[in-house]
Amino acid sequence: MRTGETPRAITVAILAMGGEGGGVLADWIVSLGEHSGWYAQSTSVPGVAQRTGATIYYLELFPEAPARAAGKEPVLALMPVPGEVDVVLASELMEAGRAIERGLVTPDRTTLIASTNRVYSMSERTAMGDGRVDSEKLAGAAQAAAKTYIHGDFARLADETRSPISAVLFGALAASGALPFSRRQFEEAIRQGEVGVASSLAAFAAGFAAPAQTPEPTGVPDGSPRPRLGPRFGQRLGPRLAKAGARLQSGFPLAAHEILAAGIARLADYQDEAYATEYLDRLENVRELDQRHGDGGFRLLRETARHLALWMSYEDAIRVADLKIRRQRFERVHNEVRAEPGQIVEIHEFLHPGVQEFADIVPASLGRWLLRGWAGLFIGRLIGRFTGKGIVLQTTSVTGFLQLYALAALRRWRRKSLRFAIEHKRSAEWLAQVAALAPEDYALALEVAECPRLIKGYGATNTLGNRNFDAVMGAIPMLRSMPCPAAGAKKLRQAALADESGGKLAEALREVTA
Repeated sequence: MRTGETPRAITVAILAMGGEGGGVLADWIVSLGEHSGWYAQSTSVPGVAQRTGATIYYLELFPEAPARAAGKEPVLALMPVPGEVDVVLASELMEAGRAIERGLVTPDRTTLIASTNRVYSMSERTAMGDGRVDSEKLAGAAQAAAKTYIHGDFARLADETRSPISAVLFGALAASGALPFSRRQFEEAIRQGEVGVASSLAAFAAGFAAPAQTPEPTGVPDGSPRPRLGPRFGQRLGPRLAKAGARLQSGFPLAAHEILAAGIARLADYQDEAYATEYLDRLENVRELDQRHGDGGFRLLRETARHLALWMSYEDAIRVADLKIRRQRFERVHNEVRAEPGQIVEIHEFLHPGVQEFADIVPASLGRWLLRGWAGLFIGRLIGRFTGKGIVLQTTSVTGFLQLYALAALRRWRRKSLRFAIEHKRSAEWLAQVAALAPEDYALALEVAECPRLIKGYGATNTLGNRNFDAVMGAIPMLRSMPCPAAGAKKLRQAALADESGGKLAEALREVTA
């Protein structure tokens, strides 16, 4: 505050998710102000669970000296007012975007301090299509909206110092000069907290020293050159997949190597090496057709390979169990909760299987019987008596681990299961459609190759996706007789991804077929 200026409060908003220490950060700022001769007030508005919004902590700081000189105590606000916030701290890039959207960040006043890491929100995760918000656009909006924009991967610094991100943000706040306090005063506020002082000071120092940096691109923009694996990629797949790598090297175009290598690795991990080889077998015809009818970019092969790998590695109870008992998962959980060596971490799994999940993983004939008439009703009720309220398994116990281990071991019999028979048949029909269209309409074949992205998730989401997929594929014969069938197919696919109700797809079908 300059001499002669009318004193006013310094306003600070903190947007942080649960477990990130937003409340501790607010307490540190309050302690910093109160021990430095300022009035300080803090309030918070809790966010909603599952990443639909972070908790907002709002603080106001007012110097005691002018208040005492005027013989009055300041009246401090309880909520941030758009256009009236001096400092905004965001623990994640989307939260910075939310602050900008709410008008809390303005170019004439606000210092925005944001971590460039991303934690996807529920709206991004549950979108029918790719609902991810472009991180580069968020960063650009932050740069344009703030008077001063300080940013970096503060989450990484927090991991490195084994401390909540709040301490790193506190260090970045101290370095910004947005508050009229010295580094020593900031550090003293941490010491006065008397909890996790050493790790918090280390994280504070990392945040204080972190230079502003432009966030790394999160993806390759459409149309730009994509990285390719090159002639030694077979070695990168490892000796276990050396044969598949050699076949890929000699039999498939370089433009598709990256996608195909990722598909091979995914399917070998999902099932076995033979399954990865089968993946290449199923793509041989598409490769030949693309070579004869494509433009040399092998777009049809790349997109077909991408979606076939995902389709062949559909999520079932066997896959879920396999992923839950992997060593890497236990290590990741230990790192995420910052467990010290020797500390015991218990992991509880919440499961709610139904008759459909059981039918999916048993032999096809038995699975069909389970889902048919009275048999399914009786078995469903029997299963419901044990699983109706859900099951809690402790993966870190011997009994819990062994139950999931036994379920994961069913992988060797997955090819005989009902779900495998269904998915294999449907994917084969889709591949046949792609192959039939490629010689006469390459663009339409490419649109059909994209259609499996409609199928995702499980339960009701998966059922809806399959219904939309069938509706779009069912319209292909009619589209082929129209002037621009590829554009019509794309319109249907985008409509199916636009909402969960199916209303927009039904409307698009009426328009296309009118």
